[in-house]
Amino acid sequence: MNNYAVEVENLTRRFGNFTAVDSINFSVKKGEIFGFLGPNGAGKSTTIRMLCGILMPSAGSGHVSGFDIVTEQKEIKNNIGYMSQKFSLYHDLTVTENLEFFGSIYGLEGSYLKKRIKFVTDLAEIGSRGNMIVSKLPGGIKQRLALGGALLHDPEILFLDEPTSGVDPVMRRNFWEMIYNFSKEGKTIFVTTHYMDEAEHCDRMALVFAGKIIAMDSPVTLKKTLPYKVYALTVPDFIKVFYTINNLSFIKECAIFGSNIHILCEEKFPLEKELRKILKSGNVKNFKIEKIHPTLEDVFVMHAAH
Repeated sequence: MNNYAVEVENLTRRFGNFTAVDSINFSVKKGEIFGFLGPNGAGKSTTIRMLCGILMPSAGSGHVSGFDIVTEQKEIKNNIGYMSQKFSLYHDLTVTENLEFFGSIYGLEGSYLKKRIKFVTDLAEIGSRGNMIVSKLPGGIKQRLALGGALLHDPEILFLDEPTSGVDPVMRRNFWEMIYNFSKEGKTIFVTTHYMDEAEHCDRMALVFAGKIIAMDSPVTLKKTLPYKVYALTVPDFIKVFYTINNLSFIKECAIFGSNIHILCEEKFPLEKELRKILKSGNVKNFKIEKIHPTLEDVFVMHAAH
């Protein structure tokens, strides 16, 4: 029996001369939270739309729940839940009207439809606002309602495209608690995000850059297997210093993180000693260099640069 919810081979999508998704390969195990992490424009939404049967690939193949993403798009749509980046419910209908409409699309009716609508309204904490026009709901409840809409027909696989974009940190945390709970129920979660801290919640993840998968593993393994030491340099005029040290031969990668500079170098290189010399000779004062554990951002910067 196939243990994979999603399988993709050489999946490609072109728009004219532009390649948005460039021959990617990956598989997602059943019950896994799988993250697709990358900046805007990396090809995340294009990939998810191909997997959901919304967009036809230019080349390559893929299967979702055993169905072919080219020839069995209707079957895929009936067996997945999809929460798009853009709010997917109708703003001018009430909460109940939206859920009844989407339930009818999935063939739900009678007492079962009522049961699932109650599940969604409880999940979204709608309370007595079932007759409220959706456009008048607070942003956090709208987000929960959109997730509930994707779950209305109780699918085994959930595709969430930037589900927490534009919501506050508390709502993001609450949202991820819900995702964990669905995963515990055995559902497969495929989630795209550009938030590095969110990616830490995934069982496995693919780092995506310019349409390609540049690394893939669990967050812990990706950080553990980074082949360089990572240092944080704290210095008052950090932007000026960044441009001063960025091209030094012994620095493999250099990136600004908040008001610090993260530096990657070879494992055996005496970075602190050499960098102190250079900074002092440049009359840079009040700086601090310390070795730190790599972050996912360090991993991403290193892989994206190569």
